[in-house]
Amino acid sequence: MIREFLYKYYIDPIRYGQPYTLVDTLTYALILIAAVYIVYRGLRRYKIAVDDELVLATMPFVVLGGLLRVVEDTGMIASDFRFLLITPLIFFTIFAVAAVSLFLGKLAENAGFVARYSRVYGGAGTAACIVAGAALVWFGLTETKIALDVLAAILALASVSSLALWALLAYGAKWDYASNIFYKLLIFGHMLDASATSYGIEIHPIHYVEQHVVGSGLIEATGTAFSMFLLKIVVLIPAIYILEQYRREGNPGLWHLILLAMITVGMAPGVRDMVRMVLYV
Repeated sequence: MIREFLYKYYIDPIRYGQPYTLVDTLTYALILIAAVYIVYRGLRRYKIAVDDELVLATMPFVVLGGLLRVVEDTGMIASDFRFLLITPLIFFTIFAVAAVSLFLGKLAENAGFVARYSRVYGGAGTAACIVAGAALVWFGLTETKIALDVLAAILALASVSSLALWALLAYGAKWDYASNIFYKLLIFGHMLDASATSYGIEIHPIHYVEQHVVGSGLIEATGTAFSMFLLKIVVLIPAIYILEQYRREGNPGLWHLILLAMITVGMAPGVRDMVRMVLYV
């Protein structure tokens, strides 16, 4: 019975690319919460400050996660190693690469080879993004196409919606802290996700589908994928307010990690969906 449960809700969805269910969605959410706390404790133990520098240097790895998902989508990797690039296993893959890069950077800083660990850490993530991006460009040029009009449309939609929400918070609600770079990244990451989902379902010739249980339920209930913008707004506004209150209570380290996790769950799938549509895969 346990074996059947594991295969039904965790193994088969990864193996066959099935849509998410409420069970695996809640499981992965709990794992994410636990992972944030464990990482926070680990960084404190090794005396790595959880601050602006760390989060900004981690952003290339967030983008890398989205790009590597598309690498798997293209079928370029035929062996079973491709499963390491499928959600949720890809989170562990990216985490391992980022962790190794982070501690190598810290060792390089301690040895005096670099002024700051972030140069090695962020540089490794950026280099990996360039390699993955080059592979995807080559695939588009030789196997499918590179639809720059799709790229422009999704980015424009994400930019306009992000600007509108930021203006609502900064000028409408008078939340000056909404101009913090991390809240801006949070807003843009999730609006990119909403834009890619909406474009893919409503406009793109391939007509993609939403796999996440909450999003698919909302789209079915409203009859339009553009309702994803409403979902993001309903979640982001109270989230930013609560996060700011938490930051003011004096725990900036955990605040940074929570923000990073929230940015990741929006931006990484947004990058993946956008690039898939640009390459028509």
